[in-house]
Amino acid sequence: MYWQEVCEHPDLQNLPFKIELDKIGKIIMSPTKVYHSFYQADLSSLLRNHLSDGAALVECAIKTAEGTKVADVAWASSDRKALIFNEAECSVAPEICIEVLSDSNTKKEMKEKRALYFASGALEVWLCSQQGKLTFYNMDGKLKNSMLAPKFPTHI
Repeated sequence: MYWQEVCEHPDLQNLPFKIELDKIGKIIMSPTKVYHSFYQADLSSLLRNHLSDGAALVECAIKTAEGTKVADVAWASSDRKALIFNEAECSVAPEICIEVLSDSNTKKEMKEKRALYFASGALEVWLCSQQGKLTFYNMDGKLKNSMLAPKFPTHI
């Protein structure tokens, strides 16, 4: 299955799950809890307060070498927004991709997802723990703070 088909399929609308695709087009669904939505809203608002040239996105579909992955929250500069705005899935990742962790996420999965986002053009990947603690990464590894939004809080 292709991402465009997932977006248009009537049986896949309004599901209480996050949907992604693996590299062969198989649907992967993950349930989310309420805290997940609160963190997505908080992160989006904070991104808008700390970065001025661009836009925050939630549930951002990104084309990767291993299928379509969906960042819980992302930030795209104005230039990148112009490039991806009309796409079904981002052909290039937004500069910042954020994953809000849930019970089902593993360290291995998050390491692989970070690599996929970087390979697709992300400059930073952030992880938000279930307790609201943020961990920042660039292609070189873990960062003390975001390089793109240096004053972004480390805990929400």
